[in-house]
This record gives sequence, structure tokens and C-alpha cells, in this order.
Amino acid sequence: MLDLGPVHRTEYELDPSEHVVIAEAPGRLHYLGEHGEPKAGLYLSSAINRTIRVAVSLRKDNSLRFFAVDLGERKRTTLANLKYKREDRWANYIKLAVHLFAQRGFPVKGLNFTVSGDIPQQAGLASSTAIEVASAVALRGFLKASVPDRELLPGLIRAEAEFLGRDVSPVDYLIAFNGKKDHFLLVDEASREVIKIKSPFGKYKMLLMDSRVPRAGVEEELDRRKKDTRKGLELLARGKQGTSFRNYEPGDLLESMGDLSEEIRRRSLHVVEENQRVREAAEALKKGELADLSRVIYHSHESLRDLYEVSCPEIDWLVKRAQEIEGVVASRMTGMGFGGCTYTILKDSAREEYRKRLEDYERIFGFHPLVYEFRPAPGVRLTAKG
Repeated sequence: MLDLGPVHRTEYELDPSEHVVIAEAPGRLHYLGEHGEPKAGLYLSSAINRTIRVAVSLRKDNSLRFFAVDLGERKRTTLANLKYKREDRWANYIKLAVHLFAQRGFPVKGLNFTVSGDIPQQAGLASSTAIEVASAVALRGFLKASVPDRELLPGLIRAEAEFLGRDVSPVDYLIAFNGKKDHFLLVDEASREVIKIKSPFGKYKMLLMDSRVPRAGVEEELDRRKKDTRKGLELLARGKQGTSFRNYEPGDLLESMGDLSEEIRRRSLHVVEENQRVREAAEALKKGELADLSRVIYHSHESLRDLYEVSCPEIDWLVKRAQEIEGVVASRMTGMGFGGCTYTILKDSAREEYRKRLEDYERIFGFHPLVYEFRPAPGVRLTAKG
């Protein structure tokens, strides 16, 4: 990756004695669970070795300057005018971190920022969270602020609400702060507990494939499904103890068929069973039982296709063709759905056959897929001070 320090110093014409701090935060990938219960989901995820780096240094005035190396774009504002602006796009995530420290009373002055990264865009890998976290950790180091991760993480969530007006899940932040090299993360959204599980895939390849299928109206469709699951939980909870899908089994949905429409029942059944699959997958990883893990992941994709209905023919084709290859452990859609990405875990010997299937995909569907190799990776860290 680009050495950000020299680029930052050149951009802002700094002399060698001026203080520069750089932090790096990872993207993330969900293997299971991302279409679960809102605010109470269970996820099997990891940080990945695709990152965002943010450099910060002091200015002699009270302005804030932002430079995105990869885009060749520059933005600017002042501390007195620190607010969200739609046209500032990526710079808003850095401004959010500045807002966080300013609100906590730290001596924030004029600052220079430079950002660069290699997280694929529009692929559902939490690149915006990575910018926020890298900016916050860089600022913490630059200001020598005694703010531990356990305070910085909820601070960023509050800043999202205050600065961007968004009520966000803590999951992406938990992954960014808790990532560990060659480890999966079992993330409990409700309790904010993170359990680290050693990856058994040291000798395997892990590939993310962007199908390049155009998507439109995805947020409206996802909102409709979330409303369905909330309605399903309300109906299930009538006269029973429990305010989460975790309190229910698939059989409870069969007993409630008279109260639930077929569509709400399917959405709710996916959430109940996905919770079980996340737990089963975590146990399979701990025991190194790859056949069990493979089964769970394939069933999860089938559920996303048939019950939650967020897949599409192109993605289903890609997953099915991958399943047919000897040496492939698992393949499944990941992200919002209706196109987007799949991940595939496979032996190196299967990679050539997988490549051929992608050529078939392009010939049949007309979309040129993009493939990225990745590994479970460490969480946010300072990479340079001084």
C-alpha cells in the first residue's frame, strides 16, 4: 500500500520536524448473520486485510483540510463551520471524528488530513466505518488523548447520530476494534461481546467476488424485510416471554402460522434459523470441522435465496457453480444482496477451475466480475507517530 507519510508531508508542505500521526483501520466481511434481527443480531465476521489509512498533522490556522489520494480530491472547512455537507462525501467521516474529540473538550485546532486505502468501494465492506475509526485513532494519538477503545467505540456511534443523523449498529465498529490476524469474530450485537476464533484456513484461499450486477431500490426492499421481521417478532411474543428471536425455535413459527402471513413467516424463520447457524458455524470453526461449516454456510445461502429473498439469479448461479468444484469449502452471498458479492473459501488447487466458472459467468450474464483475495486481519492500529 501507498506510504502515506511522505505523501501527506508533500501535500501540506511540512518540514521534517512537524508531527504526523497515521492510523490504519480494516474493512470487514460478514460470513453469516448480516440479515438477522435488527439491534440483536449474531454475526460470524472478520476484519480483512484491506484497509483505510488516515494521516493527521497540525495547521497554523483554524481550517481543516482533507486530501483523498486515491480520488485526487481535496475538501476544506473550518472548525467554526464543522458540519455535515452532502457534497463532502468521504470527508464527512473524518469530520465526524473531529466532532467527537471537539465535543469531548479536547484542544482541537486547525488540522490537515490525508486518506488512502484499498478497500473495494460499493462492495459492502464497511469502508466508511474504516475511515471513521482510522481518523478517530489517528486523532487520539495526535492529541495524546486518554480515551480507551471501550469509550471511543460508543463515542463514534453517538457521533454518527449527532453529526450524520444516523442510528447505526455497533457491529462494524466492534469488528474494526477487535479484529485479529487469522481469526474469525463471533459478534453479539445486543451485548457487544466479541469472541475470537482461530481460523483453520491457513492453507486455503479466501476470495471475494463482486458480481457487478447493477442494483436499484435495495434499501427500500431491505426496509420492507426488516418491517416484516419486526412484525413477526411482535406476533410471536404475544402472550409469551421473550423480546428477541433468540427466544424462539423454528417450531414456534409453525405454531403461529395462523397469526403470521406466509411472507412474514418466511422472513422470521430465516432470522431464527440464521441465529442457530451462526452458533453452529462458530462451533465447527473451533473444532476444525470443515464439512459441518460448509453445510451451514450453504444452508444460509439457500435461506437468503428462498426465505429472506435477497439473492438474485446471477449470485445463485455463482454460488452453485462454486459448490460443484472439488476443493471448495464454502461459497455464499455476502452484503446487502440483490447482486453484490460472494465469498468463496477454497484450496489453491481449485482456483483455476473457479476462474473458469467466472469466465462462464461473464459469457452467460454479460457482467465482468472482480475478484479480491483476502485474509482475516488485525483491527485498527497506529502505524506512524512523529
